[in-house]
Amino acid sequence: MEENMEEGQTQKGCFECCIKCLGGIPYASLIATILLYAGVALFCGCGHEALSGTVNILQTYFEMGRSAGDTIDVFTMIDIFKYVIYGVAAAFFVYGILLMVEGFFTTGAIKDLYGDFKITTCGRCVSAWFIMLTYVFMLAWLGVTAFTSLPVYMYFNMWTICRNTTLMEGTNLCLDLRQFGIVTVGEEKKICTMSENFLRMCESTELNMTFHLFIVALAGAGAAVIAMVHYLMVLSANWAYVKDACRMQKYEDIKSKEEQELHDIHSTRSKERLNAYT
Repeated sequence: MEENMEEGQTQKGCFECCIKCLGGIPYASLIATILLYAGVALFCGCGHEALSGTVNILQTYFEMGRSAGDTIDVFTMIDIFKYVIYGVAAAFFVYGILLMVEGFFTTGAIKDLYGDFKITTCGRCVSAWFIMLTYVFMLAWLGVTAFTSLPVYMYFNMWTICRNTTLMEGTNLCLDLRQFGIVTVGEEKKICTMSENFLRMCESTELNMTFHLFIVALAGAGAAVIAMVHYLMVLSANWAYVKDACRMQKYEDIKSKEEQELHDIHSTRSKERLNAYT
């Protein structure tokens, strides 16, 4: 009987501990972090593969080659974009961890788990800094989303030309890379529907795959924007919590000082009365 009671108390204690631990998780920051990681992963992974597919399409069907020397051409720009993708993936992996840690330390349940805590000026400055930095990153991701829509538009035009060619036989349509700014005006890099390269490109899976990869990369950039907006809401709420907790902390300090002063006054008066009586 006693063993059953002890076992029941142990299970109850474990359940209460689990409830406390689950209460200390910043779910809003967790959701925003998952959304950020998903968006960055889609943008970086699909964007990298889409850029590689673009290089293959330009070299195979448009018969373009890398420029000799230090000349910056479209292939050099694509290589730069790939390195930028590597940096974005690493940077936002670290930034997501930092925001998650900040969410843990500004969650109200931490006070119940680890006892009372003191909110310092440094902590408030860190919260304000994260709000400003997240706002800047949100604007940056908006720019990235707008920039990613350009290759989607370009590949949509190519996909539409291929589709119209199959629907309308005998129509001679041309695709000139100069209208997209990929090559200079002096270079003439275009393929028409009557050419063999154009027919091979439309029949291949590279065009369709690269087009859809850019669409998924655009969706990933949009998810990152939503994650940044979510983080801004979470950080603003955390900032309000920290500000109110700081005021409450000051109030408790003043109250404890006043109570201590009253206690000292009563003690002094009691001693004086006792001395006068004796």
